[in-house]
Amino acid sequence: MSFLQTVASAFKGGGEARVPLARGFVSPWAQPFAAASAPQPRAPFRYDREVRDAFVENPVAQRAVRIVAEGVGSAPLGPTDDDLGSLVSATSAGQSLIETLAAHLLLHGNGYVQVMKDGSGRPIELFALRPERVSVVAGEDGWPAAYSYRLPGHGTDQAISMAVEDESGWPNIIHLKAFHPADDHYGAGCLAAASQAVAIHNAASEWNRALLANAARPSGALVYDAKDAGGLTADQFDRLKAELAAAYQGQANAGRPMLLEGGLTWQSMALSPADMDFATLKAAAARDIALAFGVPPMLLGLPGDNTYANYREANKALWRLTLLPLAGKILSGLGEGLAPWFPKARLAVDLDRVTALSEDRERLWAQVSGADFLTDAEKRRMLGLEDSDPAKPTDKKGDAA
Repeated sequence: MSFLQTVASAFKGGGEARVPLARGFVSPWAQPFAAASAPQPRAPFRYDREVRDAFVENPVAQRAVRIVAEGVGSAPLGPTDDDLGSLVSATSAGQSLIETLAAHLLLHGNGYVQVMKDGSGRPIELFALRPERVSVVAGEDGWPAAYSYRLPGHGTDQAISMAVEDESGWPNIIHLKAFHPADDHYGAGCLAAASQAVAIHNAASEWNRALLANAARPSGALVYDAKDAGGLTADQFDRLKAELAAAYQGQANAGRPMLLEGGLTWQSMALSPADMDFATLKAAAARDIALAFGVPPMLLGLPGDNTYANYREANKALWRLTLLPLAGKILSGLGEGLAPWFPKARLAVDLDRVTALSEDRERLWAQVSGADFLTDAEKRRMLGLEDSDPAKPTDKKGDAA
């Protein structure tokens, strides 16, 4: 069957095959326009380097990732199957499974969970794999047929191949991914979008550190003023430079007076306030980092309207716009992957137990409780609660019929 026939049969309904996928599709117009507009080519994205620069060395990016990952990992789960709840709540290699997957989705854009099973085929452990070590092995139609796990420093022949399903048709790998509009197999992480802001923030920090090492300004210039003599010889210049570096530069020599010989005068120099104002540059880069990871800037201690009321509203916005959507993505993906063993179980965050949303839930409960035209069963359904006794119908006032 040709490609066009495959696509046509898929859209007609009841097609014989799925629409084929292609990894890493890029528009043919993207490369020429990018080459013409960019003044110099950017280095390709490398996950290990970007994780070191952002999570290991940058305080803003690390705190943003920790706030989101730890918040998602600590979100209370709603009622579910006991075995399923134990699987999801257990640690993965000593770390919280949900927290680890949240960090992987933020940094890499993909999360891989290996389903460990016992002799009877029941899942006994969920293990989060390092996403940079996993690659999708596509089948003939482009859909994932297996996953390859490779350790750094080992050849391709040492890679471990894991099928999507085992011989009995039970899932082996659960793949969670963020949305990527130009890739069929892999998701796009927040780290790629924040990499430029992280580089600017790190460069500003290094610049400020260098300024502090040099008294926060170029100290000055030695001017040789000899009317009847020529300039300094090369040996004299090198000797003077070495003596200045040894006796007057560095933190230990700060403020030491200088003794000058004849013909040398000291002219003090300083940068303008605009040249030294890197605090604004760092704050702007830090806000871009916070924006990429979905964290309100004031929660990271950045300058702004850091009042208590604004902090409280920012905490609500963090839960509504970042933590709950990410937790929903992870929990729904795990629930779908484990559905063959737990078909009727549901994984979701218990909103009634989220402290940051208590005021919103209290307002909702008051509004629903004050609606006299609703029965108790209807009120419970609106609040997401199960009926207390489905066998007993209730009238408008909540009394048993």
